[in-house]
Amino acid sequence: MILFIKLLRDIRQSIGQLTAFVLVIAVGAFFYAGLTTYSDNLSAYAENYFIEHRLSDVNVAFNSISPKEAAGFSELEGVHKAEGRYTVDAAQTFENARAALKIHSIPRDNEINTLTLIEGKAPSNKDEILLDSHYAAEHRYQLGDQIEISANDRLVTFTVSGLGENVEHAKKNDTQDHINHGFAYIAEDAIPLIADEFTYNELLIDAEEGYDIDRLSQSVEAYSKQNKLQYAGQTTKERSFSYSKINETIYNNKLMSRVIPLVLFLIEAIILFLAMSRIMDSQRNQVGIMKALGVKNRSIMLHYMGYPVLVSVIGSILGCILAGMVFVPMVTESSARSYSLPGITFSLSAFSAIPPILFSSAFGVLACYFSGRSLLKERAAQAMRQKPPKTMTGLFMERTPGIWHSVSYSHKLILRNMLLNRSKAIASSIGVVVSTVLLITALGTQSSLMKVAGQMDDVFTYDLKVDYAANVSAESVRLPSGIRNGYWLSAMPAELIIGDVEEAATFVVTEKENSLIHFYDEHGEKLLLEETGVLVPQSYADAYDIRKGDMIKIKLAAPEMSDKIAGMKVLDISAQYSNPSFYTTPTYLESFDIDFSPASLVIQAESADELERIRGFFEQDRQVEAISDREDLRKSAEYILNQNSFVFILFIICAVILSFGAIYTISSINIYERNRELATLKVLGYPSNKINGLIFLENLILTAVAAAAAIPVSWYVFNLIVNALSSTHQQIPDQLSAIVVLAAILLSFALTMLSNLLLRRKVTRIHMIEALKSMD
Repeated sequence: MILFIKLLRDIRQSIGQLTAFVLVIAVGAFFYAGLTTYSDNLSAYAENYFIEHRLSDVNVAFNSISPKEAAGFSELEGVHKAEGRYTVDAAQTFENARAALKIHSIPRDNEINTLTLIEGKAPSNKDEILLDSHYAAEHRYQLGDQIEISANDRLVTFTVSGLGENVEHAKKNDTQDHINHGFAYIAEDAIPLIADEFTYNELLIDAEEGYDIDRLSQSVEAYSKQNKLQYAGQTTKERSFSYSKINETIYNNKLMSRVIPLVLFLIEAIILFLAMSRIMDSQRNQVGIMKALGVKNRSIMLHYMGYPVLVSVIGSILGCILAGMVFVPMVTESSARSYSLPGITFSLSAFSAIPPILFSSAFGVLACYFSGRSLLKERAAQAMRQKPPKTMTGLFMERTPGIWHSVSYSHKLILRNMLLNRSKAIASSIGVVVSTVLLITALGTQSSLMKVAGQMDDVFTYDLKVDYAANVSAESVRLPSGIRNGYWLSAMPAELIIGDVEEAATFVVTEKENSLIHFYDEHGEKLLLEETGVLVPQSYADAYDIRKGDMIKIKLAAPEMSDKIAGMKVLDISAQYSNPSFYTTPTYLESFDIDFSPASLVIQAESADELERIRGFFEQDRQVEAISDREDLRKSAEYILNQNSFVFILFIICAVILSFGAIYTISSINIYERNRELATLKVLGYPSNKINGLIFLENLILTAVAAAAAIPVSWYVFNLIVNALSSTHQQIPDQLSAIVVLAAILLSFALTMLSNLLLRRKVTRIHMIEALKSMD
């Protein structure tokens, strides 16, 4: 009980130090609890959502297929159930805008891609429609409202019977734009209102559990051709836009939930280890008194171990509470902006505090053990005395009178203290090095994220990208006047084959002369697309050690390609931060006896006025499936930045707090260890402001030395984090700019000066008589 009271007294006397410790631990707990909650909850919800609503394993497109022909697919091996439906790209015109609406019919006895009703009921009559609830909210539609849509050159009016969401549209587009894009569902009886007759043009297939989807896809294509059906292509679940984007987010979140907390925990552990070691060493006389009073060594050790455990419990609980109050609401809002996942909640588990408590307590306990082990072996009388001063040798500068005499007395004190107590100076510097490394890494990561978003403007310089419907040939396309440049391209699913590994990828074929899409290497130098090979994304090259001039195997996974494998030469390595793709030319593709079938057109208009007219022309073209422009690219870039920036902004804030806690704690211990020396200066008549200046100048010198040492370490740590957060499907730039490094170093100095200001009172409160008696 007496030792517990002593612990409380120590805490009361150094409340600032306790607060700094708590903040250091709370930062790690905050990020761990927040990121694991986000990652685990999203992963668990998505998995259950896909299973519960039976997201289709394969979507097969046809120009037209009858219900009887659709039913025949149910007999194929590996097919659990097949459902036919009609899908059409419709449009809705408003006063000053036009929105795209994808409409699906609901199959009878629907069991695949089932709806989630938010309000109302599913359409049962031919004049009823169920609207995407987010689209309806943006356009203020309510149950019973009339909605007029344009589809297949027909104007059709429906009554809104319900509002809902569907598992296949959890992610609509890159920016999750609910204003200009939506989806809707109609009853099968309404198909003749839009189509010329009752027909299907899409087949949803639910595969048997564990059946090979690639094999099933080939069977579907073969069956379609064998029965001379109007087959137009297919998309597997893994390659569907919504499913792949959610899984990409889950993967990235899992990486962040492991990497960022781990970095923070390791830095926290270093700071805690250094600080607890210094605290134990500075209280050797108190250890001696306790030994003299008969307190057992084990009790003394447990007493000091109780401090980091107590701090760890308080800090971890505080960090988890803050995560629940700040981080969880932010990720909830972010998730709502990113995906349409009805009913998803992010709840913080009480068990989230356990790993931070165990981790930080373990390092604090180890620090106490290693620091106190030798001290507790000493006799009580020996421990009650301060360590005898080390044998001092003169500094090199002292042996050079011309230099030493020109140095002021205050500066002599600083130099002697730093150079003759190198171990303490190094220990203090390590804490500042760690803090500076963290600041550089946090600011560098945010800077890299901004580069990811900014690269889109440099790479894509077209005014419009026009995507045509399947089976539309370039020869049949009519183009308007006013186009300065226009180039065809085609994007298809592919797989990079490295040994036994098959990595999903996107393969883009475009003309060599295409001046509207640009390529750069990792140093920002421009690359040319030649007809003798393929440009490989840097993310894939890093993951599989691919170099310029290598031969790689590419499997073209589009159904019409029949999984053809081609050995291609690596033309160069291209830095593509977002949506990395393999690029080649039609000439190189045709060298493998593969025909170039363009599906998209990128154009540059002669003027802004012409651009509006050209866009209007394509919007009226029934062969056009989708149109995107530079505004869409800008929104996509902003979306990427906004979606991830809050995590890294919090990371920067937490890095600042962690750094401040570390610098404050180390500076506080330095003052405590030098109580006798500082008291001597006060007795000699040194004013408090001069003593403060002495200590704080020394702290600034240590910060400068530590900042210089932190720069090479920062490069290494930053690259480790970037590589850990990167994947083949997302590249994060790994270049640190001088501005980022300079900003982090200036911030370290600012935190040091803030700590100095807060510690002025600690110096003023030094009791001269007590400090000078401590050796007696």
